[in-house]
Amino acid sequence: MDRKPLGTQIKRARKQCGMTAERLAEACNMDTTYLRQIESGHKMPSLPMFVILCRELKVSPGVLLSDYLPAPEYEERDRLHEFYRTLTPEQKALAAELLDSVKESLTSEE
Repeated sequence: MDRKPLGTQIKRARKQCGMTAERLAEACNMDTTYLRQIESGHKMPSLPMFVILCRELKVSPGVLLSDYLPAPEYEERDRLHEFYRTLTPEQKALAAELLDSVKESLTSEE
């Protein structure tokens, strides 16, 4: 398994969160050098570390593994997840109401 795509996705997610490598490494209780090796594709995180990275970056595993799992159903879900993640709590509540209305409307048309 090529390690580079995973490292690239981790780095992208970290930057989207506005985190430095030092801050993410500290949050994950790992050495900054090790994180940089993961991001550059020289090292592969263990499964427990991968889970910690997902938690700290607030992304689903599918987001970080998207280069390995390019199934369309994952891409759409992950795109929506990324959008939802950027919303404020008030915007999330409004989005949920809108989606409920859309679902109800689509269901009543059937």
